[in-house]
Amino acid sequence: MKCPSIVTLATLACLTSMSMPAAAQASYPSKPITLVVPFAPGGGNDILARLIAPKMSQQLGQPIVIENKPGAGGNLGADYVAHAAPDGYTVVIASSQITMNPYLGMKVPFNIERDFEAVGKIGSVPLMLVSNPEQPYRTLKEFIDYTRANPGKVSYSSPGPGTPQHLAGEVFARLNKTELLHVPYRGTGPSIADLMGNQVQVSFATYASASQYVKTGKLRALGIAGQHRTSLMPDLPTFTEAGLKGYDVELWYCMLAPAKTPRAVVEKLNAALLNALKAPDLAEQFRNQGFEVKGSSPDELKTYIRGELQRWQRVITENNIRVAM
Repeated sequence: MKCPSIVTLATLACLTSMSMPAAAQASYPSKPITLVVPFAPGGGNDILARLIAPKMSQQLGQPIVIENKPGAGGNLGADYVAHAAPDGYTVVIASSQITMNPYLGMKVPFNIERDFEAVGKIGSVPLMLVSNPEQPYRTLKEFIDYTRANPGKVSYSSPGPGTPQHLAGEVFARLNKTELLHVPYRGTGPSIADLMGNQVQVSFATYASASQYVKTGKLRALGIAGQHRTSLMPDLPTFTEAGLKGYDVELWYCMLAPAKTPRAVVEKLNAALLNALKAPDLAEQFRNQGFEVKGSSPDELKTYIRGELQRWQRVITENNIRVAM
């Protein structure tokens, strides 16, 4: 009997090792998926995660477990996913801060383009300026004038250093040639709670996290931090309309997987995400929470992230914005 050669055995071993990942990809997912939220419960990332997880779970046939890992302006949770196994079982819902943090002078332990695979864009939400109702300014124009006349006397809360909410305040202060006192928190929930308690005077908050308190009179809405008014609160003016030209801070959300996650797995996740976003009841839930659906392919998100990195590098550098961590 002729024995197989060493070359033949090596070839068989190679083919076997190559077929195992392919089989695993074909059966993906075969166990629960962890969706990491890099902020505390109550913020936009958390709200969106809890909206899309059940729908994606139905599409994929496996539970999606939400795990909050707040800290370091979203970097802690994102870094956890960057170092997770690239098998599609650990993903993160990230927001605009991932394209801002690298230029803020803070320690970012990962490279966005190198350490992640883009899965897909999810949506966006308008940032609005809200104040404690006991404060003297009742309109956006009054707030702009007040902060210009009283530099350093107004404090604003954010979910943490380097978040879009934080950057919204920094960019505003520089465009308005004034100073604001930044008070960071570990998440949107405590940030809004202290605003209602008047420990801070204002906050640049997502519509999703603040609108319920505006409607009950616990907070006062002053303006929208974007280029266009929102249909959710059409009476709120933009900063440009109130006399502060060039002010635009968009808050968007996406899903990322660890780098080297197989393309077939990424495409399954993307398909489940896009199908979930097409559900009429989910679109209605998005609107009720203040979100606009903005799905995308992995490649479209990758290109969008590259453009946002370039934009925020320019804005942060020109305005000399730094974050102390």
